[in-house]
Amino acid sequence: MHSPKIKVQAFLANLPLFSDMAPDELERVASGTSELHLQRGQNLFNRGEPCVGFHVVVHGQVKLAFTSQQGAEKVIEIVGPGLSFGEALMFMEKAYILYAQTLVDSLVLHVSRAVVFEELERDPRFARKMLAGLSRRLHGLINDVEAYSLRSGVQRVVGYLSRQDEESAAQAGSYKVMLPTSKTVVASRLNLTPEHFSRILHELTEEGLITVSGREIAILDSERLRGYQGQ
Repeated sequence: MHSPKIKVQAFLANLPLFSDMAPDELERVASGTSELHLQRGQNLFNRGEPCVGFHVVVHGQVKLAFTSQQGAEKVIEIVGPGLSFGEALMFMEKAYILYAQTLVDSLVLHVSRAVVFEELERDPRFARKMLAGLSRRLHGLINDVEAYSLRSGVQRVVGYLSRQDEESAAQAGSYKVMLPTSKTVVASRLNLTPEHFSRILHELTEEGLITVSGREIAILDSERLRGYQGQ
C-alpha cells in the first residue's frame, strides 16, 4: 500500500521545485500526486479541459501545442525531465488553452491544486520557488516573441543550435548536438514550416557550418555559426 507513495516521494525529492522540502512535507505533496505512465503520442490533456493541478516530467518529453483553425500545429514548448507546466492555469482556475502530448514514452507526475495551495500557505519558500519557475517561463515566452518578430529564420535556427550546448558554443571549434525531438516539432517550436527549416539546414550545410545526419547535427565552426546572418 505504501510503496507507490514512497516512490512518488523519491521522484519529488529529486526535482528542483521540491528539493528543499522535509520528509513530512514531501509526504503531504505525495498524497495529492499521481503517477502517469504514458506511451509516445499519448495526450495528457486537451484544450478546454479543466486544469486541477500541474504536471512535472520525471523522464521523457512532453509537447505543449495548439492547432490553428487551418489545422496547422504550433508547438509552444517542449518540456523535459525535471521541468513543470500548467502552474499558471492552475492558479487562475482556468481550462487548458492548449494540449499536451508525449513525444516519447514518459513518466509524468500530476500534483493536485488542493495540495499545492495547502503547502503554499504553510511554506513561503515553496511559493518563491513556484514564482521563480513561472517567471522563467514568462521570460522564455517574451524571448520567443522577440525572436519571431525581430529575427530571421536563419538567426532563429543558429540561436537554437547554439543553445543546445551553450558551453561548447561559447568556444571556437566543432561539436555535435542531438535535436531533442523530430525536425518537424523543432521547426514548429521555432515558428518555421518544416520545409523552411530544412532549407535553412541545407544553407548552413552548403556554407560549411554544419553537417546533418538524422537528428545529429555537427557544428563545424561554432564562432562562424554564431556570426552567420544568412544569404
